[in-house]
Amino acid sequence: MRRKASLVLLAFAVFFAALSPLLRWYAFPRLAKIPPNQYRTTVLEAKPATLLDYGTMRARQVPKISIVQTLKGNVEESERIEKTAGRDVVVWDALSHVAGPDGKMVSQIPERYIFDAHTQEPVHATGEMVDGDPVRRTGIEYKWPFLTEQRDYDYFDAQTRTSAPIHYKGVRTFRGLDVYYFEQTIPWTKVPFPKKLPVQGITSEAVAQSGTTRWYSTKRMFWVEPVTGAPVNGEEIHREELRGGALVPGGKVTAFSGHVKMRPDYVTATVDLVTSQRRLVLLLTSYLPWGFLALGAALLTLGLVLEARGRRPEQRGTEPDRSERVSPA
Repeated sequence: MRRKASLVLLAFAVFFAALSPLLRWYAFPRLAKIPPNQYRTTVLEAKPATLLDYGTMRARQVPKISIVQTLKGNVEESERIEKTAGRDVVVWDALSHVAGPDGKMVSQIPERYIFDAHTQEPVHATGEMVDGDPVRRTGIEYKWPFLTEQRDYDYFDAQTRTSAPIHYKGVRTFRGLDVYYFEQTIPWTKVPFPKKLPVQGITSEAVAQSGTTRWYSTKRMFWVEPVTGAPVNGEEIHREELRGGALVPGGKVTAFSGHVKMRPDYVTATVDLVTSQRRLVLLLTSYLPWGFLALGAALLTLGLVLEARGRRPEQRGTEPDRSERVSPA
């Protein structure tokens, strides 16, 4: 009976020991993915800020500028692209809406970001764009890969329509979480005017024809939870200028300048959401694989102990009784 039990235990030990690496290296890369129907809104603020008054073409200080970033999963488009891409794809329709202190629109920039649901690598397909302009992204945007590494990544900048390194700066503690801190600096670069401007009757094409150009620079900072790859906080030191042409003859004027930060209530909500998602990822990458490995080792030990105990009576039964041996004459 002990022999059968030990064999069963040994079989389960092998099963759980084999399941441990399979769960970590086979199941996790296939199960962990971004859902295609995700919807998220984040509000950022710059207090105070400098903003251009298009009526007088003079920069003025305002108490606050708000930036509402919306990410909406486009399920229909993701299913369409998956048919030809041959992998799980997520399509995010993003919108960055900038509003002045009076709530009126300063600028709106829509994006369509298409990426692999598992790795967050860009997937190039029809419709990939920034403010109506077709783009071909490299690197990441908005989210880092699951199990983020301590290294630099290429990060896509929507204003310049190009990617540049975002540098890993070390481990920080943020709201009780160990996070990786990243920085990216975009030097002064000539960028397109937004298609939608705050002044009625003035189009981006008309401004461009006047000879006035738009320039942009930013220092971008992210605190990224490495297990999920989700930023729990983000800030930008953002600057825009209009230079030359008929609108700014012989000079330059600040169009927007400020230190943009996530609003505290959105930081709290983001940390809570990421903390819950972190537990799910750790379940597949750490808790279950190590638990199954420990269980397999425990079952193996128990099986070997039962096997050893099951053999002892047989060995004693086969040994001849010394009292029955015949002494030599």
